Amino acid sequence: MATTTTTTISSSLIAPPAAALHHRSSFCRCPSRLTVGAARWWARRRQPAVVVRVVASSSVLEAPEEVAARKLYVGNIPRTVTNDELAAMFADHGTVERAEVMFDKYTGRSRRFGFVTMSTPEEANAAIESLNETEVGGRKIKVNVTESFLPNIDRSAPEPEPVFVDSQYKVYVGNLAKSVTTEMLKNFFSEKGEVLSATVSRIPGTAKSKGYGFVTFSSEEEVEAAVSTFNNAELEGQPIRVNKA
Repeated sequence: MATTTTTTISSSLIAPPAAALHHRSSFCRCPSRLTVGAARWWARRRQPAVVVRVVASSSVLEAPEEVAARKLYVGNIPRTVTNDELAAMFADHGTVERAEVMFDKYTGRSRRFGFVTMSTPEEANAAIESLNETEVGGRKIKVNVTESFLPNIDRSAPEPEPVFVDSQYKVYVGNLAKSVTTEMLKNFFSEKGEVLSATVSRIPGTAKSKGYGFVTFSSEEEVEAAVSTFNNAELEGQPIRVNKA
């Protein structure tokens, strides 16, 4: 939202010059001429107040890292998706300030990715959690924070993660605290079955958590037990969401 600063300069602060006062006295023998002349002189000077408006866009004043925290990359979208359709995909998760599909300038075809800016970082995180890896038009889309706009992100090489063993018996774990590690996630779910593997999803090339992960088990019964036991349970002081993946 743009902010506006208004400065008002009142013409009543402008005093008539001494020469004008002298001019009035020189016509004292002609009252009618004096009245008309004075009226015209003051009419020319008593113009409406001058209003100066300085408009500053909040997008310019906002720090780059704050914009980056709510700007999302959306990849692998169908070529038929328009800007309006892209915005509609994210509208359920907050206020969409801008949605833009990238097109090839020579062919005019969609490049299968775009950018969406939400109004708050919390809304951006909610959109990532709900939409990343979901299917749109038969394609699994990718949704994450736009890394290239994060100048202060920790780009040091993360600690190597254990190899994730996938399985058909898997749960999705959302709303993870940023401090949760893969080992913590695995130990937490081990109470309700034999955990084959666990992983916390991270922004590629960094140690920064995306706020969700996956846990695999050896049977459907263990999956059911994990969902019923741990959905809305607290891990690192934060309630998590657990459902079948």
